Amino acid sequence: MEGSVSERLDFGKMEHGCKHYRRRCRIRAPCCNEIYSCRHCHNEATSMLKNHSDRHELVRQDVKQVVCSVCDTEQPAAQVCTNCGVKMGEYFCDICVFFDDDAEKQQFHCDDCGICRVGGRENFFHCKKCGSCYSVGLRDNHICVENSMRHHCPICYEYLFDSLKDTAVMKCGHTMHSECYHEMIKRDNYCCPICSKSIADMSMMWKRTDEEIEATVMPEVYRYRKVWILCNDCNNTTEVYFHILGQKCGHCRSYNTRAISPPICPQ
Repeated sequence: MEGSVSERLDFGKMEHGCKHYRRRCRIRAPCCNEIYSCRHCHNEATSMLKNHSDRHELVRQDVKQVVCSVCDTEQPAAQVCTNCGVKMGEYFCDICVFFDDDAEKQQFHCDDCGICRVGGRENFFHCKKCGSCYSVGLRDNHICVENSMRHHCPICYEYLFDSLKDTAVMKCGHTMHSECYHEMIKRDNYCCPICSKSIADMSMMWKRTDEEIEATVMPEVYRYRKVWILCNDCNNTTEVYFHILGQKCGHCRSYNTRAISPPICPQ
């Protein structure tokens, strides 16, 4: 008997769902009363509606009704189907009304985030100031930026907080999608798109720039021209000699600088 109950619970596992999740149910969206495989399927479909005023997103906690994918019975959201007795999701969160058959993701609900995360609770901690869960390797090892995850990726502009994609936390504390981060590095862009600070150890690059500047003599008309610069890395200002290849910060020796107007001296 126990064997048959277990078999019934697992019937159809990993055989149903969509490109976002494997699950044995669909959801009825209370906002438009339509049935979709998941919240993301709903949002993708409604974002394509011709009438902009009809476009909207589904609030996950508002879902009350689901439809079993095995027996097609509509019912209040719960882990086990009231009609055929299958689990509609190996993992089920009654707070998020979230179902997923792929338990290898190690899903867990974070009360502080208010949503479910993947990767195993023991591998993450919630940073109160940043407002999101981070890998335990970043505990006491990152610069906190208030609500750093509650904004859009500066590259693709997808909202980061509940994105399905992995997120990278840069040295400056700002965040973006990992795939966007690596694509940016491929294009030889090593500055944070938000604050312009260097996102990697640039010491070797600065050394090569030193050598190139030393080997590149400026024309006489520019050789003794001075400019004021602001360093994007240390936020200090310096007056330096202008060079077409770059201006070095007089404080942290970075070339991640920009020209600014001279400071106004008090009268």
